[in-house]
Amino acid sequence: MCRVVDLQQAVLAKNDACAHTLREDLAARGTALVNLLSSPGSGKTALLERELTLARSRRIPVAALTADLATENDAVRLARSQVPVKQVLTDGLCHLEAEMLGGHLHGWLPADTRLLFIENVGNLVCPASYDLGETLRVVLASVTEGEDKPLKYPTAFGLAHLVVVTKTDIADAVAFDEAEFRANVERINPGVEVVLTSARGGTGDGVLLDRALAARDGAPVHIPVMTRKSHHVHDAEDGRAYEAGDAPDGEHTHAPQVHGGHQHPTASDTVASSRS
Repeated sequence: MCRVVDLQQAVLAKNDACAHTLREDLAARGTALVNLLSSPGSGKTALLERELTLARSRRIPVAALTADLATENDAVRLARSQVPVKQVLTDGLCHLEAEMLGGHLHGWLPADTRLLFIENVGNLVCPASYDLGETLRVVLASVTEGEDKPLKYPTAFGLAHLVVVTKTDIADAVAFDEAEFRANVERINPGVEVVLTSARGGTGDGVLLDRALAARDGAPVHIPVMTRKSHHVHDAEDGRAYEAGDAPDGEHTHAPQVHGGHQHPTASDTVASSRS
């Protein structure tokens, strides 16, 4: 009789352990990690550049690490903010992992950093499954992506501590229905805050920075229902969102990790069927 070893779960368990260690190490030095997830072209680089520039003007020690499959374009853009920036090239990997991230931070991250922003690989599937040791997980969606984005990617939106809508200056031009988008977010992640922003128009300037600083200083962070239920959710092929209490057949349940009074999703909580 053959013994089947779930290699995926083993990989995720290792990532969870690394994320736990990274979270503790960052907390000990007074640094909060903010994990930014979105599809490609959502505008997260433009928004992050504005927030980093604002942080520098306020003399808040921040740093940013950006991940892409290729090119250093985003790091070049973020470096215009004149804060410490590092580019990570994943060589085809569709997400960052905690061990990989920790290796890149070692010897680089300034000791006085209060906030470390991670611009994850542009992808709403794989990155959603990996805990990076973050204090705040932020999912972004532009008005051009459609109001049903949260329903199509329930794991990413369902585990977010904060949802940010970008490019609102062109919302009218693309007939973006804000009410419908908010309703869909609420269905997947009840109670999560939705923030409207525009890197060009200045709408929402500083909100992401303020929320991140508050989390770093111990303010309560939203706990998603999906995390409280201690299970993970498949991204539905047909766009149907699974309700928070109804994991599809074949899914496993895992206890979430709790750090510093906040509950954080672990990789094992979220990934039974992540597809790149």
